[in-house]
Amino acid sequence: MMRRELGEMRIRRHRRPLRPGDLVEIRPAAEILATLDSNGSFEALPFMPEMLQYVGRRFRVSRRVEKICDTAGGTFSSRRMRGTVLLEDLRCDGAAHGGCQAQCRLYWKEEWLRRVKPNSVAAEPQGDLAELESLTRMGTRVVRELDGEEVETYRCQATEAPAASKPLRGFDVRQYAREVACGNVGPLHATWVLSRAVGWGVLRRLRLRSNLLLGTNRTVAATPPSLHLQPGELVQVRSEAEIAATLDDRGKNRGLWFDVEMVPHCRGTYRVQGRVDRFIDDRTGKMVELLSDCLVLEGVVCSGERSSWRYFCPRGIYPWWREAWLRRVEDESPAKPTGPPARTH
Repeated sequence: MMRRELGEMRIRRHRRPLRPGDLVEIRPAAEILATLDSNGSFEALPFMPEMLQYVGRRFRVSRRVEKICDTAGGTFSSRRMRGTVLLEDLRCDGAAHGGCQAQCRLYWKEEWLRRVKPNSVAAEPQGDLAELESLTRMGTRVVRELDGEEVETYRCQATEAPAASKPLRGFDVRQYAREVACGNVGPLHATWVLSRAVGWGVLRRLRLRSNLLLGTNRTVAATPPSLHLQPGELVQVRSEAEIAATLDDRGKNRGLWFDVEMVPHCRGTYRVQGRVDRFIDDRTGKMVELLSDCLVLEGVVCSGERSSWRYFCPRGIYPWWREAWLRRVEDESPAKPTGPPARTH
């Protein structure tokens, strides 16, 4: 019976694909189980324990995942993913992955969802949640060969993204057409972003523009005293010139680069969302413990509009900020961010 249901779900994929704004309900545990292999994956993409809390609930599709940036392969390019969407701003809380604080957006295969009408009756909760939880938890760890040794590492949607996708060529214009066709990006906005990208590409070839904000020192200047910033505090991002003074000639401060996606937020005012102490390395699956200050700011995510060959990536990754790039602001009233709005859908 489960095989028949799975076949029916695959047939449904050939109907109208989900689009931004569609209301969906996450299928019952039994139906999700029917799609998963022994590793708890469908088409190489794991259904993770952190997703169990959403089973049976309803959300709006925020974007189709037609492509993703390749952080696991380290190629600074994009990869093609199919039959996958993002729901609102649902993110992994890392609870089943050692407390990872990367806060990645969760990928949802269309086979795990059903399109519903706003006034329709929600499905009754069903059993098999314990079985689904058991299978997905077993899939959170895997033995990998690293530096000639077999090491137990973490396994998640981010580490398995290369297996669940295929490489894209930057000059393949079909990837940008798909973003418009599926409703992720408006045609005028797409034209503006890509036209600007062409202009920037010309300037880079003429060595009049860099992808990174670069410092002038081979080594970073002495680290300023810690601000000990805490969640909820109000901060202002320093100017480009002030931040450049903290960077080495590779655009980094103690190993962390100031990404081109962060530049629009210079001089903007935001609240500190939290500090990042640990994260899973997408490339190896190993947990990395951070010794230097790294912060996340509320509403500040990668727009996917300034990164070469990764235009319109929907992942909305949180960039990490050094305290040296921020200044504390006197909090006189509840403030709204003054920088550019985050584009998560």
